[in-house]
Amino acid sequence: MKEIEIGRISHYFNHIQVAAMKIENGELKKGDKVHIKGHSEDFYQEIVSMQKEHQDVDVAKAGDDIGFKVDQKVHPGDIVYKITEE
Repeated sequence: MKEIEIGRISHYFNHIQVAAMKIENGELKKGDKVHIKGHSEDFYQEIVSMQKEHQDVDVAKAGDDIGFKVDQKVHPGDIVYKITEE
């Protein structure tokens, strides 16, 4: 397993458990597994719901600002890594 940094959390919406971030590198698809690591966070999860400009999307590419459902609370600056099998 390999981890590739794809972006950092820019905002967390507590009441709906959604994290916002800009994809800095590569792409992210529904079903991809990510590792979110920060000062007090360190967990893995699958991307099950993702939106771009309030529209559901299946794929987000570098430069896109997205929101995605998270299993745990996150904080701005937390690093998001995409897990690949390579």
